[in-house]
Amino acid sequence: MNKISRIIITPGEPAGIGFDLVVLISQKIWRSELVICCDPDILVKRAKDHGIKLKLHFYNKNLSPKVREKGELTIIPIKVNSNVTRGILNINNSYYVINTLTRACLGCINKEFSALVTGPVHKGIIKDSGIKFIGHTEFLAGFSLCKNPVMMLMYNSLRIALATNHIPIKDISKCINFNLIRKKLIVIFNSLRNIFKINNPCIYVCGLNPHAGESGHIGTEEINIIQPAISSLKYLPCKIIGPISADSIFQQKYLKDADAILAMYHDQGLPMIKYIGFRKSVNITLGLPFIRTSVDHGTALNIKNLNEISSKSMEKAISLAIDISQDNSIKK
Repeated sequence: MNKISRIIITPGEPAGIGFDLVVLISQKIWRSELVICCDPDILVKRAKDHGIKLKLHFYNKNLSPKVREKGELTIIPIKVNSNVTRGILNINNSYYVINTLTRACLGCINKEFSALVTGPVHKGIIKDSGIKFIGHTEFLAGFSLCKNPVMMLMYNSLRIALATNHIPIKDISKCINFNLIRKKLIVIFNSLRNIFKINNPCIYVCGLNPHAGESGHIGTEEINIIQPAISSLKYLPCKIIGPISADSIFQQKYLKDADAILAMYHDQGLPMIKYIGFRKSVNITLGLPFIRTSVDHGTALNIKNLNEISSKSMEKAISLAIDISQDNSIKK
Protein backbone atom coordinates (compact mmCIF):
# COMPACT_ATOMS: atom_id res chain seq x y z
CA MET A 1 0.00 0.00 0.00
CA ASN A 2 1.36 3.42 -0.94
CA LYS A 3 2.16 5.89 1.81
CA ILE A 4 -0.31 8.78 2.00
CA SER A 5 1.22 11.97 0.64
CA ARG A 6 0.41 15.61 1.30
CA ILE A 7 -0.33 17.87 -1.65
CA ILE A 8 -0.40 21.64 -1.15
CA ILE A 9 -2.74 23.71 -3.33
CA THR A 10 -2.72 27.46 -3.95
CA PRO A 11 -6.04 28.69 -5.43
CA GLY A 12 -4.39 31.73 -7.06
CA GLU A 13 -6.14 35.02 -7.82
CA PRO A 14 -8.90 35.45 -5.18
CA ALA A 15 -11.26 37.26 -7.58
CA GLY A 16 -11.05 34.39 -10.07
CA ILE A 17 -12.34 30.82 -10.06
CA GLY A 18 -9.47 29.28 -8.06
CA PHE A 19 -11.49 29.17 -4.83
CA ASP A 20 -14.45 27.69 -6.72
CA LEU A 21 -12.22 24.92 -8.06
CA VAL A 22 -11.09 24.07 -4.52
CA VAL A 23 -14.71 23.92 -3.35
CA LEU A 24 -15.59 21.57 -6.22
CA ILE A 25 -12.66 19.22 -5.69
CA SER A 26 -13.61 18.96 -1.99
CA GLN A 27 -16.56 16.85 -3.12
CA LYS A 28 -14.26 13.93 -3.92
CA ILE A 29 -12.24 11.68 -1.63
CA TRP A 30 -8.62 11.84 -2.75
CA ARG A 31 -5.75 9.42 -2.20
CA SER A 32 -3.68 12.15 -0.53
CA GLU A 33 -4.28 14.83 2.05
CA LEU A 34 -4.99 18.07 0.22
CA VAL A 35 -3.68 21.14 2.05
CA ILE A 36 -5.12 24.44 0.82
CA CYS A 37 -2.99 27.55 1.32
CA CYS A 38 -5.49 30.41 1.26
CA ASP A 39 -7.88 32.69 3.12
CA PRO A 40 -10.42 30.38 4.84
CA ASP A 41 -13.13 33.05 4.96
CA ILE A 42 -13.11 33.42 1.17
CA LEU A 43 -13.17 29.65 0.78
CA VAL A 44 -16.19 29.25 3.06
CA LYS A 45 -18.01 32.08 1.27
CA ARG A 46 -17.42 30.45 -2.14
CA ALA A 47 -18.66 27.14 -0.75
CA LYS A 48 -21.89 28.86 0.29
CA ASP A 49 -22.21 30.30 -3.23
CA HIS A 50 -22.21 26.72 -4.50
CA GLY A 51 -24.53 25.45 -1.77
CA ILE A 52 -21.76 23.22 -0.41
CA LYS A 53 -20.86 22.72 3.24
CA LEU A 54 -17.15 22.66 4.04
CA LYS A 55 -15.37 21.41 7.14
CA LEU A 56 -11.87 22.85 7.47
CA HIS A 57 -9.04 21.31 9.50
CA PHE A 58 -6.10 23.55 10.34
CA TYR A 59 -2.78 22.15 9.14
CA ASN A 60 -0.42 20.65 11.71
CA LYS A 61 2.86 19.40 10.27
CA ASN A 62 3.43 17.26 13.36
CA LEU A 63 0.44 15.06 12.53
CA SER A 64 0.61 12.26 9.98
CA PRO A 65 -1.06 12.89 6.60
CA LYS A 66 -4.71 11.91 6.56
CA VAL A 67 -7.14 11.37 3.71
CA ARG A 68 -10.12 13.66 4.35
CA GLU A 69 -13.78 12.78 3.92
CA LYS A 70 -15.95 14.34 1.23
CA GLY A 71 -16.51 18.01 2.06
CA GLU A 72 -13.42 18.25 4.28
CA LEU A 73 -10.12 20.01 3.59
CA THR A 74 -6.94 20.83 5.46
CA ILE A 75 -6.00 24.51 5.40
CA ILE A 76 -3.04 26.82 5.98
CA PRO A 77 -4.68 30.20 6.63
CA ILE A 78 -3.25 33.23 4.87
CA LYS A 79 -5.50 36.29 4.87
CA VAL A 80 -6.17 38.53 1.89
CA ASN A 81 -5.11 42.17 2.20
CA SER A 82 -8.37 43.70 0.96
CA ASN A 83 -11.98 42.74 0.34
CA VAL A 84 -12.56 40.29 -2.49
CA THR A 85 -15.33 40.69 -5.05
CA ARG A 86 -15.81 37.92 -7.56
CA GLY A 87 -14.65 39.00 -11.02
CA ILE A 88 -13.05 42.29 -9.91
CA LEU A 89 -9.28 42.46 -9.54
CA ASN A 90 -7.84 44.24 -6.51
CA ILE A 91 -4.21 45.30 -6.73
CA ASN A 92 -3.93 45.17 -2.93
CA ASN A 93 -4.29 41.39 -2.97
CA SER A 94 -1.26 40.79 -5.19
CA TYR A 95 1.00 40.26 -2.20
CA TYR A 96 -1.49 37.75 -0.81
CA VAL A 97 -1.07 35.66 -3.98
CA ILE A 98 2.73 35.81 -3.68
CA ASN A 99 2.55 34.97 0.04
CA THR A 100 0.58 31.79 -0.65
CA LEU A 101 3.04 30.73 -3.36
CA THR A 102 5.99 31.48 -1.10
CA ARG A 103 4.58 29.38 1.77
CA ALA A 104 3.74 26.52 -0.57
CA CYS A 105 7.14 26.60 -2.25
CA LEU A 106 8.96 26.64 1.08
CA GLY A 107 6.90 23.69 2.25
CA CYS A 108 7.81 21.67 -0.84
CA ILE A 109 11.51 22.53 -0.56
CA ASN A 110 11.46 21.53 3.12
CA LYS A 111 9.70 18.23 2.27
CA GLU A 112 6.54 19.10 4.21
CA PHE A 113 4.58 18.45 1.02
CA SER A 114 5.07 15.95 -1.76
CA ALA A 115 3.81 18.24 -4.53
CA LEU A 116 2.37 21.66 -5.33
CA VAL A 117 -0.77 22.23 -7.41
CA THR A 118 -1.45 25.82 -8.44
CA GLY A 119 -4.65 27.55 -9.42
CA PRO A 120 -4.67 30.40 -11.96
CA VAL A 121 -3.13 33.78 -11.13
CA HIS A 122 -3.56 37.08 -12.96
CA LYS A 123 -0.05 38.10 -14.03
CA GLY A 124 -1.11 41.61 -15.04
CA ILE A 125 -2.48 42.69 -11.67
CA ILE A 126 0.57 41.29 -9.89
CA LYS A 127 2.86 43.27 -12.20
CA ASP A 128 0.71 46.38 -11.71
CA SER A 129 1.39 46.17 -7.98
CA GLY A 130 5.12 46.58 -8.63
CA ILE A 131 6.04 42.94 -8.05
CA LYS A 132 8.41 41.47 -10.64
CA PHE A 133 6.40 38.46 -11.75
CA ILE A 134 6.55 36.71 -15.13
CA GLY A 135 4.61 33.57 -14.27
CA HIS A 136 4.39 30.56 -11.97
CA THR A 137 7.16 28.72 -13.80
CA GLU A 138 9.66 31.55 -13.47
CA PHE A 139 8.68 32.38 -9.88
CA LEU A 140 9.03 28.80 -8.64
CA ALA A 141 12.29 28.30 -10.53
CA GLY A 142 13.78 31.46 -9.06
CA PHE A 143 12.62 30.65 -5.55
CA SER A 144 14.01 27.11 -5.68
CA LEU A 145 17.23 28.13 -7.52
CA CYS A 146 16.31 25.98 -10.51
CA LYS A 147 18.33 27.13 -13.52
CA ASN A 148 16.59 25.13 -16.24
CA PRO A 149 12.84 24.85 -15.69
CA VAL A 150 10.72 23.53 -18.54
CA MET A 151 7.05 24.37 -18.94
CA MET A 152 5.12 21.43 -20.34
CA LEU A 153 1.40 20.95 -20.98
CA MET A 154 -0.02 17.49 -21.41
CA TYR A 155 -3.31 15.99 -22.51
CA ASN A 156 -3.38 12.21 -22.31
CA SER A 157 -0.25 11.04 -24.18
CA LEU A 158 0.38 14.39 -25.89
CA ARG A 159 3.11 16.31 -24.07
CA ILE A 160 4.26 19.68 -25.40
CA ALA A 161 7.22 21.41 -23.76
CA LEU A 162 8.47 24.93 -24.43
CA ALA A 163 11.98 26.17 -25.11
CA THR A 164 10.91 29.73 -24.20
CA ASN A 165 7.92 30.77 -22.10
CA HIS A 166 6.46 34.24 -21.58
CA ILE A 167 8.52 36.52 -23.79
CA PRO A 168 7.57 38.82 -26.69
CA ILE A 169 7.64 37.33 -30.19
CA LYS A 170 10.27 39.90 -31.24
CA ASP A 171 12.71 38.51 -28.63
CA ILE A 172 12.32 34.79 -29.28
CA SER A 173 15.08 34.41 -31.87
CA LYS A 174 17.48 36.25 -29.57
CA CYS A 175 16.80 33.73 -26.79
CA ILE A 176 17.18 30.58 -28.88
CA ASN A 177 20.73 29.28 -28.57
CA PHE A 178 22.63 25.99 -28.49
CA ASN A 179 22.88 25.72 -24.70
CA LEU A 180 19.22 26.56 -24.17
CA ILE A 181 17.95 23.87 -26.54
CA ARG A 182 20.43 21.31 -25.24
CA LYS A 183 19.56 21.92 -21.57
CA LYS A 184 15.81 21.86 -22.23
CA LEU A 185 16.13 18.53 -24.04
CA ILE A 186 18.14 17.03 -21.18
CA VAL A 187 15.50 18.11 -18.63
CA ILE A 188 12.73 16.66 -20.82
CA PHE A 189 14.64 13.39 -21.26
CA ASN A 190 15.27 13.02 -17.53
CA SER A 191 11.64 13.82 -16.71
CA LEU A 192 10.26 11.33 -19.22
CA ARG A 193 12.39 8.63 -17.63
CA ASN A 194 12.05 9.55 -13.96
CA ILE A 195 8.49 10.89 -13.83
CA PHE A 196 6.72 9.09 -16.65
CA LYS A 197 8.78 5.87 -16.51
CA ILE A 198 9.61 5.86 -20.23
CA ASN A 199 13.05 4.28 -20.44
CA ASN A 200 13.86 5.06 -24.08
CA PRO A 201 11.76 8.10 -24.93
CA CYS A 202 11.24 9.72 -28.31
CA ILE A 203 11.32 13.53 -28.44
CA TYR A 204 10.36 15.55 -31.51
CA VAL A 205 11.68 19.10 -31.90
CA CYS A 206 9.99 21.96 -33.75
CA GLY A 207 11.89 24.35 -35.95
CA LEU A 208 11.77 28.04 -35.15
CA ASN A 209 11.05 29.39 -38.63
CA PRO A 210 8.32 28.53 -41.17
CA HIS A 211 9.12 25.23 -42.91
CA ALA A 212 11.91 24.74 -40.32
CA GLY A 213 13.95 27.39 -42.11
CA GLU A 214 13.61 25.82 -45.56
CA SER A 215 17.27 24.77 -45.72
CA GLY A 216 18.42 28.17 -44.53
CA HIS A 217 16.43 30.25 -47.01
CA ILE A 218 13.95 31.53 -44.39
CA GLY A 219 16.16 31.34 -41.32
CA THR A 220 19.34 29.68 -40.09
CA GLU A 221 18.52 28.86 -36.47
CA GLU A 222 17.62 25.29 -37.45
CA ILE A 223 21.00 24.72 -39.11
CA ASN A 224 23.22 26.67 -36.74
CA ILE A 225 21.53 26.05 -33.37
CA ILE A 226 18.74 23.46 -33.16
CA GLN A 227 20.28 20.64 -35.21
CA PRO A 228 23.71 20.90 -33.52
CA ALA A 229 22.02 20.82 -30.09
CA ILE A 230 20.13 17.67 -31.06
CA SER A 231 23.27 16.05 -32.49
CA SER A 232 25.19 16.76 -29.28
CA LEU A 233 22.82 14.46 -27.35
CA LYS A 234 23.29 11.31 -29.42
CA TYR A 235 24.82 9.63 -26.38
CA LEU A 236 21.43 9.64 -24.58
CA PRO A 237 19.33 6.44 -24.76
CA CYS A 238 16.51 8.14 -26.62
CA LYS A 239 15.46 9.34 -30.06
CA ILE A 240 15.54 13.10 -30.60
CA ILE A 241 14.12 13.94 -34.01
CA GLY A 242 14.04 17.33 -35.70
CA PRO A 243 13.90 20.13 -36.36
CA ILE A 244 10.51 19.60 -38.02
CA SER A 245 8.28 22.37 -39.27
CA ALA A 246 5.67 23.27 -36.65
CA ASP A 247 2.90 23.20 -39.26
CA SER A 248 3.62 19.51 -39.86
CA ILE A 249 4.75 18.11 -36.52
CA PHE A 250 1.26 17.66 -35.10
CA GLN A 251 0.29 15.09 -37.71
CA GLN A 252 -0.56 11.62 -36.42
CA LYS A 253 2.47 10.06 -38.14
CA TYR A 254 4.65 12.00 -35.69
CA LEU A 255 2.36 12.07 -32.67
CA LYS A 256 1.97 8.28 -32.56
CA ASP A 257 5.67 7.91 -31.70
CA ALA A 258 6.27 11.13 -29.75
CA ASP A 259 6.63 10.94 -25.98
CA ALA A 260 7.15 14.70 -25.97
CA ILE A 261 7.42 17.59 -28.41
CA LEU A 262 9.67 20.59 -27.80
CA ALA A 263 8.20 23.79 -29.26
CA MET A 264 10.35 26.87 -29.58
CA TYR A 265 7.84 29.33 -28.12
CA HIS A 266 4.55 29.59 -26.24
CA ASP A 267 2.12 30.15 -29.11
CA GLN A 268 3.82 27.64 -31.37
CA GLY A 269 3.11 24.65 -29.14
CA LEU A 270 0.17 25.39 -26.88
CA PRO A 271 -2.65 26.06 -29.40
CA MET A 272 -2.77 22.33 -30.20
CA ILE A 273 -3.19 21.40 -26.53
CA LYS A 274 -5.80 24.12 -26.02
CA TYR A 275 -7.69 22.98 -29.12
CA ILE A 276 -8.00 19.30 -28.29
CA GLY A 277 -7.85 19.35 -24.49
CA PHE A 278 -8.77 22.75 -23.08
CA ARG A 279 -9.91 22.49 -19.43
CA LYS A 280 -8.85 18.84 -19.46
CA SER A 281 -5.07 19.16 -19.77
CA VAL A 282 -2.39 19.77 -17.14
CA ASN A 283 0.54 22.14 -16.88
CA ILE A 284 3.61 20.57 -15.26
CA THR A 285 6.93 22.26 -14.53
CA LEU A 286 9.90 20.01 -15.23
CA GLY A 287 13.30 20.47 -13.61
CA LEU A 288 12.17 21.81 -10.24
CA PRO A 289 13.38 20.10 -7.03
CA PHE A 290 9.73 19.26 -6.31
CA ILE A 291 6.60 18.31 -8.25
CA ARG A 292 4.43 21.15 -9.52
CA THR A 293 1.31 20.77 -11.61
CA SER A 294 -1.34 23.32 -12.54
CA VAL A 295 -4.56 23.95 -14.40
CA ASP A 296 -4.46 24.73 -18.12
CA HIS A 297 -6.61 27.86 -17.96
CA GLY A 298 -6.76 31.36 -16.53
CA THR A 299 -8.72 33.12 -13.82
CA ALA A 300 -12.04 33.24 -15.75
CA LEU A 301 -13.01 36.58 -14.22
CA ASN A 302 -15.98 36.94 -16.57
CA ILE A 303 -17.83 33.79 -15.52
CA LYS A 304 -21.20 34.71 -14.00
CA ASN A 305 -22.94 31.34 -14.04
CA LEU A 306 -21.37 29.04 -11.45
CA ASN A 307 -22.56 26.02 -13.41
CA GLU A 308 -20.10 26.97 -16.16
CA ILE A 309 -17.11 26.38 -13.89
CA SER A 310 -15.34 23.11 -14.66
CA SER A 311 -12.88 21.56 -12.22
CA LYS A 312 -11.67 18.88 -14.68
CA SER A 313 -8.25 20.43 -15.26
CA MET A 314 -7.72 20.93 -11.52
CA GLU A 315 -8.76 17.33 -10.86
CA LYS A 316 -6.31 16.07 -13.47
CA ALA A 317 -3.55 18.27 -12.04
CA ILE A 318 -4.16 16.87 -8.56
CA SER A 319 -4.35 13.27 -9.80
CA LEU A 320 -1.07 13.65 -11.69
CA ALA A 321 0.64 15.19 -8.65
CA ILE A 322 -0.58 12.32 -6.46
CA ASP A 323 0.52 9.68 -8.97
CA ILE A 324 4.01 11.12 -9.22
CA SER A 325 4.36 11.73 -5.48
CA GLN A 326 3.33 8.17 -4.71
CA ASP A 327 5.73 6.93 -7.40
CA ASN A 328 3.09 5.31 -9.53
CA SER A 329 3.95 4.69 -13.16
CA ILE A 330 2.30 7.29 -15.39
CA LYS A 331 1.03 5.23 -18.29
CA LYS A 332 1.23 6.60 -21.83
